[in-house]
Amino acid sequence: MAETLVTVVCLLSSAALTAARAPHIVFVLADDFGWYDVGYHGSEIRTPNLDRVSAGGVRLDNYYVQPICTPSRNQLMTGRYQIHTGMQHQIIWPCQPYCVPLNEKLLPQYLKEAGYATHMVGKWHLGMYKKDCLPTRRGFDTYFGYLTGSEDYYTHGHCYPISALNLTRCALDLREGEEVATGYKGVYSTELLSQKAIGIIEKHNSDKPLFLYVALQAVHAPLQVPERYLSPYRFIKDTHRRFYAGMVSAMDEAVGNITLALQQAGLWENTVLVFSTDNGGQTLSGGSNWPLRGRKGSLWEGGVRGVGFVASPLLKRPGTVSRELIHISDWLPTLVGLAGAIPNTTNPLDGFNVWNTVSNGFASPRLELLHNIDPLFTDIAPCPGREHQLTLAEGVSRDSWANSVFNVSIHAAIRSSNWKLLTGFPGCDIWFPRPGFNRSRSSPFKPDPLKPVMLFNIEKDPEEREDVSAWFPSVVDNLLSRLHQHQKSALPINFPDDDPRCDPGPTGAWGPWA
Repeated sequence: MAETLVTVVCLLSSAALTAARAPHIVFVLADDFGWYDVGYHGSEIRTPNLDRVSAGGVRLDNYYVQPICTPSRNQLMTGRYQIHTGMQHQIIWPCQPYCVPLNEKLLPQYLKEAGYATHMVGKWHLGMYKKDCLPTRRGFDTYFGYLTGSEDYYTHGHCYPISALNLTRCALDLREGEEVATGYKGVYSTELLSQKAIGIIEKHNSDKPLFLYVALQAVHAPLQVPERYLSPYRFIKDTHRRFYAGMVSAMDEAVGNITLALQQAGLWENTVLVFSTDNGGQTLSGGSNWPLRGRKGSLWEGGVRGVGFVASPLLKRPGTVSRELIHISDWLPTLVGLAGAIPNTTNPLDGFNVWNTVSNGFASPRLELLHNIDPLFTDIAPCPGREHQLTLAEGVSRDSWANSVFNVSIHAAIRSSNWKLLTGFPGCDIWFPRPGFNRSRSSPFKPDPLKPVMLFNIEKDPEEREDVSAWFPSVVDNLLSRLHQHQKSALPINFPDDDPRCDPGPTGAWGPWA
C-alpha cells in the first residue's frame, strides 16, 4: 500500500513538473507580408500551411506592427516604442554607425536568464557597426543570417551606395555566429533559413526550453523564386505579383516544414508559435494590403495592420479570431511571462502581457497604441500623384488645431480604443486595387484632400475612408494631447551619416568595422 502511494505521489509530482515546464517559443517573422497576401484573408495566393496552423490557433485581426523593418524588430526585441530608443526615423542602413542602444535589454537576454536555449536564424537589421551590436552579443546562443536587408536570395550579397565614398559596394552579407558564412551561394534563402531552423529543432534537448527566432527574408524584394513555386501562378498577369506569389508559397512551405519538425521532435505539445509580419505589404514589389489604405512605409492601416497569429496546444480557446488590440511590442512581456519571469529593467516597457487576451479571450490590457512620431519623416517611395507631400501651409491655417499643444505638421499617428488620429503627412494614401481587379471596381471613392489632422473610427471604418475630425473635436483634442505627452518622453532621433570605414572592399563582407 505504501509503495503504491509513493508511486502515485511520484506520478502526480511528475505531472505537476510537466505542467509547470516553461514552453518552447518559436517566433516566425515574415518580411513585407501584406494583409491581403494570406489565404485566410481571401487572397488568390495559396497559403495552405499558414491557413491550417492559424486555424488551429488564434488569428489576430486587430494586430499592429510598425510600417518599416527596423522599427518593428526594435520594438519586438525591446518591448518599447521606437521613440524611446531614438529609432523613430527610417531603418538602419549598412554604413550607419549605430544600433539598438546597448543599454536596452533584449528579449533573448530575458529568456536566457530564464533558462532558455536561444537561437536566431534570419534577418537581424538592428545594427552591426561594432561587435557588441551583433545577435550573439545580445542574448542569442547561436546566429545564422543577414545583418542588413534586401539581399540577393541566391548569392546572399547586398549592394549599397556608400555616400561618403561616392561608390556602390556589393558584398556578401551572411554570418554564422560572428564569422562570415561562405559556401551557400546558389541556395535559395527561404529554404536555407528554414533548413537551419529545422536543424536547431532536431538537435535541441527537450529538457531545456527553446527560444527560436526565425526572421525570414521572404517576402522582401528582390523578387526571386525557384520555378517550382512560380509555375502555379501563371494565371497572374502582373509580373511582380506573380513572382511575389511564388515567394509567398515558398515561405508558406517553410513555415509548414518548421511546424512539422517541431512535431517530429516531440516539442510541439509544449510549444507556443507566433507568426507575424514586420510591416504592411510593399505594393511596388507585388504585395497587397487590400482593402486597407496605403502600404509599407505609411501610417495608414495598410502600413501598420499586420498579419499575425498564435498557434499552440497550450491555448485555452484555439480556433478563434481575436479582435483585441495587440501590438508587436507586446510580445516581449508576453513571452517573458510565459517563461515564468518578470522583465526586470530600469527602462519602462511600452508592451503589455497579452497572453490571457490571446489564450483565454480576455479583453486586451492595451487601450492605446502609439504608431510613431517622426519629425524628420520623408516618404522615400511616394505613391503616384503624391510626389509633393502635405505641408503645414496647405491647410493648417484653416484648421482649428493649428495652435494645438502638438505640432500637427509632424508625421505621427496614435490609436485609442476605436479612434485613430493622424497628423502631418502619413505617407502614400492610395487604396491600391484588389489584385486582378481594375481600380474602378476596387476603389470607387476618390480620396478627399489630405489634412494636417485626420480622425478615423477604425472599428467602423478600417479602410480609413471618412475623416470625422470635424465631428469629434474633443476626441481630436484629447489625442493631440496624448501625442504631446508621448513626444515629451521621446529620445532625440539617432540617424547618423554613413561612416566610410564601413566599406568591406571588393572581396569582403558586410559586418562590424568600428
